[in-house]
Amino acid sequence: MTTSTTAAARIRIVWDWNGTVRDDLSDHVAALNATLPALGGRPVSVDTYRAQHRVPIRSFYDHLLGRSISDEEWASNDAAFLAVLGQRPVKLRSGIRQVMLGLRARGIGQSLLSLAPHERLLHEVRQVGIAGLMDRIDGRVGPSVSTKAPALAAHLAALGPGIDPATVIVIGDSADDAVAARAVGAVPVLHTGGLHCPERLATAGAPLVDTLAEAVETGLAAIAARAAATR
Repeated sequence: MTTSTTAAARIRIVWDWNGTVRDDLSDHVAALNATLPALGGRPVSVDTYRAQHRVPIRSFYDHLLGRSISDEEWASNDAAFLAVLGQRPVKLRSGIRQVMLGLRARGIGQSLLSLAPHERLLHEVRQVGIAGLMDRIDGRVGPSVSTKAPALAAHLAALGPGIDPATVIVIGDSADDAVAARAVGAVPVLHTGGLHCPERLATAGAPLVDTLAEAVETGLAAIAARAAATR
C-alpha cells in the first residue's frame, strides 16, 4: 500500500441524506404543503421553505402557523407528511453515484447519517442501490431532535475506535451539519442545492459548494491543509 493510499484510508466522509445525497427539496415542499391546510395553514413557496425550514419539523410547523400545535395534531400530521414523502420516488443528486464509486476506488471510507427515521432511511438507501458503498448508515431512532451533533458523535464512535475526527469530512445542506461537524472536530462542507438557502448556510462560516464533487475535493483540501499545519 502506498503512502497516499494509506493516508486516504484514514479519511472518511459522512454524508447527509435529505437535501444532500437525496435530491428531494421539491418532495419536502410538496409533503409540507399537502399537510399544512389541515392545520389551518397555507402552502408555502420553495423559497419560503428554504429560508425558514428548521428542525425538529414540529417547530417548523409552529413557526409557519404562528401557534404551537397539539401533540394529537403533530402525531396525525407527522404520519401524513411521511406518507406523502413516501409516495415520491427516491432521486439521487446528479453525479453522486459516480462520486461515491470514485471515493471507494481511492480507499476513502463513506457513511450516511440522517435525522430521518432510521428504518425509512435504510429502505430508501437500499432502494437506490448505494447501501453497499457505505460502511454505516444511521438514521434517527426515537423522537425528533433539534441538532445532529450528538448523533454524529455516536455515529463516529460506532464506526470504531480508530476514527480520527480531524480526518472526517461532513457534507450536508444545513448550518446544523456544520455545527455538528465542528462539535466533534470534523471538517464541514455545505451544499447549496438542498433544503436551506445559501444565505442561511453562509452564516455557518463553512465552505459552500454547488456540487457534491466540489464538496469532496474542498473537504480533502481542508484536511490536507490541517495535516500540513501540524507538521
